[in-house]
Amino acid sequence: MTLTLTLVLALVLVTNQASAQQFSKRKQYNSVGLSLNAMNYFGDVVPKPSITSLRFAATRPNIGLSFTRRFAPRISARAALSYGRITGDDFKAADDTDPDAKYRYNRNMSFRNDIVEFSAVGIFDLIENRNNYLKRPDFVPYVFAGVAVYHHNPKGLVGANGVTGSGFGLNDGDWVALQPLGTEGQRLNGDGAYTLWQFSIPFGGGVRYKLNKSFDLGLEIGWRKTFTDYLDDVSGNYYGYRALESGAAQYFGGGNVKNPADRGEFANFNAPGSMRGKSNEKDWYIVTGLTLNYILAPRIKSPKFR
Repeated sequence: MTLTLTLVLALVLVTNQASAQQFSKRKQYNSVGLSLNAMNYFGDVVPKPSITSLRFAATRPNIGLSFTRRFAPRISARAALSYGRITGDDFKAADDTDPDAKYRYNRNMSFRNDIVEFSAVGIFDLIENRNNYLKRPDFVPYVFAGVAVYHHNPKGLVGANGVTGSGFGLNDGDWVALQPLGTEGQRLNGDGAYTLWQFSIPFGGGVRYKLNKSFDLGLEIGWRKTFTDYLDDVSGNYYGYRALESGAAQYFGGGNVKNPADRGEFANFNAPGSMRGKSNEKDWYIVTGLTLNYILAPRIKSPKFR
């Protein structure tokens, strides 16, 4: 789906090249934007084992700055820098009375991940504007797709949901970076740590509304197709937490599960080789919000007469 949307948008941009050549430079313009967004995540630490499942109470804020250049009646390009957070919590998301969800409830994984993203996307307006910015339409729906690079850093909370870390030499209430720990044995089995710098494919759509000659207000939703399964530090199987190198790795690698008396049929579910996450599905995140764009009025040069 993502690849198809990207190819379609690329084809549209190419076929509109003739329009771009006819679009006078005097009608081209730039704008800067400030975005206030909500951020959500799809992955292993969600209510149900589905990429469409999310917990709305886990929504966190995201803020962004952008620069947009209009090149043609329907075509713009946008560069943006944003910062936001995603979270997940098995104890709060999974229903312990649901046979399909009880496993994740007892797994008791929780995390937060701060993401800094730089993106470059092409925007295709569904309503064209062959005039200058002053005569732009009042209401314009659009779609977009492009590429992004982002830095992420998943962390776990010691003592989350009542499972103390004191027996592992940890202080309850501390947030611990998970990637260096190798919670699934990456430091021991030769796989190596996953990288904190990643690429994604952003795509989505939105609408812009003309407030006045200088300002537009936009509402946008955008998905991020990532190429990692470790936004939440959960992907493969349990390594056997007692074999991990440090107390922190042991705690987050399997020692933070619910009390054995509460697990019932899942008493040994964190045994070495048991499933910890679904490695066949990559993680996603989604950004939804409002953008206030300020148009940088182009300088209009007066014609020269001889």
